[in-house]
Amino acid sequence: MPKAFIKRYMPNHEEIRRNRHLRIFGTLLHDPNLWHLNRRSVAGAFAVGLFMAFVPTPGQMILAAGAAILFRVNLPISVALVWLTNPVTMPPIFYFAYLVGTWVLGHPAGHFHFEPTWDWLIHSLNGIWAPFLLGCLICGGVSALVGYIGIRGLWRWHAVRRWQARARPKIIARRRDRGNVAAGNPGRNGSGSRPPPGTPAPTRPDAPAGQAGRDPASSK
Repeated sequence: MPKAFIKRYMPNHEEIRRNRHLRIFGTLLHDPNLWHLNRRSVAGAFAVGLFMAFVPTPGQMILAAGAAILFRVNLPISVALVWLTNPVTMPPIFYFAYLVGTWVLGHPAGHFHFEPTWDWLIHSLNGIWAPFLLGCLICGGVSALVGYIGIRGLWRWHAVRRWQARARPKIIARRRDRGNVAAGNPGRNGSGSRPPPGTPAPTRPDAPAGQAGRDPASSK
């Protein structure tokens, strides 16, 4: 995974540290592991962020930051990914999670209306809490697993591509040298150039006996 691409869309470190909701973590935010961009840190951050995006409570950012600190993965990515479920996308996403829960439990789907407030969680969750929470757990777990494996695989694929791009000129040059040797023209190894001074000229079959091995220019 190109680091430049991730940095382009990753929240600013200072903005994360100054966020009023994350100040409760204090000096824990100074851990350098929370800001690293490597395969383990980014893959773990995707797992944390995608899982916390399916937690149907206010304060997902705080939960994601706490999990990032606990597992020592990239904090900005963890916090940013919870915004996949925002006030616009929450109703359809959580309704889908509710349908997954009803399908697993074998319950009929009823009326569902989600609001990202504590009041809704306290007063409207009574009749649907089992399929709804189970569906959120399943969707969050699957999303986290797919994100973790996908990022690690993508990161490895990109690393292999970079290695191949660096090694390709050497491989091409090595193949060219082998082809020149097979054709009797080693190329870069000195052959194909003019013979060094003092080397006898090759004898022509039709040359007179006295001129064998002599340089044609010296006979003029």
